Amino acid sequence: MKKIMLLGSGELGKEVIISLQRYGMFTIACDNYINAPAMQVSDAFEVFDMLDAKSLDAAIVKHKPDIIVPEVESIRTDRLYDYEAEGFHIVPSARAANFTMNRKLIRDLAAKELGIKTAPYEYASSRIAFESAIEKIGLPCIVKPLMSSSGKGQSILKSMDQVSQAWDYAMNGSRGDLKEVIIEGFINFHTEITLLTVTQNSGTTLFCSPIGHRQERGDYQESWQPSIISENDLIDAQEMAKKITESLGGAGIWGIEFFLTEDGVIFSELSPRPHDTGMVTLAGTQNLNQFELHARAFLGYPIPNITNLRAGVSSVILASDEGNSEPKYVGLDEALNQANTELRIFGKPSTREYRRMGVVLVNDVLDSEMELLRKKANDISESIDIISENQV
Repeated sequence: MKKIMLLGSGELGKEVIISLQRYGMFTIACDNYINAPAMQVSDAFEVFDMLDAKSLDAAIVKHKPDIIVPEVESIRTDRLYDYEAEGFHIVPSARAANFTMNRKLIRDLAAKELGIKTAPYEYASSRIAFESAIEKIGLPCIVKPLMSSSGKGQSILKSMDQVSQAWDYAMNGSRGDLKEVIIEGFINFHTEITLLTVTQNSGTTLFCSPIGHRQERGDYQESWQPSIISENDLIDAQEMAKKITESLGGAGIWGIEFFLTEDGVIFSELSPRPHDTGMVTLAGTQNLNQFELHARAFLGYPIPNITNLRAGVSSVILASDEGNSEPKYVGLDEALNQANTELRIFGKPSTREYRRMGVVLVNDVLDSEMELLRKKANDISESIDIISENQV
């Protein structure tokens, strides 16, 4: 039995822990609030600010984990290099965790060092530099904090009248003490995909069937698998994914986002861990879901193949307001009365507007009409109401 510590205990971490426990591992879930989803299924847990190096060190010293698995961006990632040097196994590697939790590091690696095609971009750490960068990139453009998650702080800037609002929103949405933004040129894409990529310590790099997804407010709302993609675009995306994961190093699953355009594939972002859009794999679309693949990869267990079995869709269940008591869910019976439908309620202890509280999962045979399957999933998710203390 190995002792495995997760740094971040949201809904993705919860599924990772479930997969690890099926292999008999001892798990410790860490986050900055009590009763986070992964804590509800872990063997032990710790509550502390993971950006505080002393608190992070104390948790490591206390538990002495064999493996440390970063699951969120808000971590003192520079300390991971020290832990790795001390002999701790960082998933997938300290370099990967550090680079991908800072959009500046990962974008420069992709565009400047590896020659991977990206949107044009500039950085800004002041309001004056922000306006100058916008002039260079042009309108419309995308504004993102260098460190954030779930779309926080992201906006589309369409006119200079929105500069103050976009800057303030990005600063307020930044995670950690890094107050800098990336300004990206707007990409005219017809599809946005996630290519789940599995790297192994011994064994070839594997790819899941591409996942299409839709975002609102910079955050995932639904995803579907498989997504239609040309053979040439798929080969290009796989080559880019292999190049960047080899540079970062380590074993595990990577969620790599691409834009598909009339002029080919453009790299967008990368996460060295299970991806929000990969929740669709819980719908039985593959022989192994993304969490099982992640666990096998970093534990060093073999993965002979990844097979696409069904068409599937995930659609998020969102809270509509803020509440501090345990939320109540209305409409679950009706949802589960639909054929080939499953639910995952994440178990988050409180609500806020647009917070992801669960996901609807539907599947059908591989040659199903995806638009109809998407409509089914979205109709079901919209039919589920979340009642918080403020509504009672």
